[in-house]
Amino acid sequence: TAPNKVVKEALASGKLLLYGLGALTLIKPETIFGASRFDFYLEAGERKAFVEVKGVTLEEDGVALFPDAPTERGLKHIEELIIAGEKGFIPYIVFVIQMKGVKHFSPHSRTHPDFSESLKKASHRGVHVLSFDCMVTPDSMTLGDPVTVVLP
Repeated sequence: TAPNKVVKEALASGKLLLYGLGALTLIKPETIFGASRFDFYLEAGERKAFVEVKGVTLEEDGVALFPDAPTERGLKHIEELIIAGEKGFIPYIVFVIQMKGVKHFSPHSRTHPDFSESLKKASHRGVHVLSFDCMVTPDSMTLGDPVTVVLP
């Protein structure tokens, strides 16, 4: 739940501006679309968006990786984001890297090759794939800087 909280705070404060949206007029958490429940439904005037947030805790050789175990639910979310985009919504998947100092983010193709392929397909079909690092202390976590996404 920490990654969702961090993203909600950043959206509400205006620190996280999503490409293609502009100033938000509505932030609604846990919204159902199709067979999925996305973390956020957003509105910015006439523009409407869905955002799925994934927390990233795995790092290997300076690369942040997701998932750390196969995730059928994650695959379903990616497919539903593609459909949302086809129906006129602006779709986003945001990877919240719960650390600083990584070189880039990539899907973990050794752990779940289908997730990696699906994320690449989604990117080509209009889903915005974003990643951000975080400043983490014993008492807090705040969204940090954008991190380059590398899709193999």
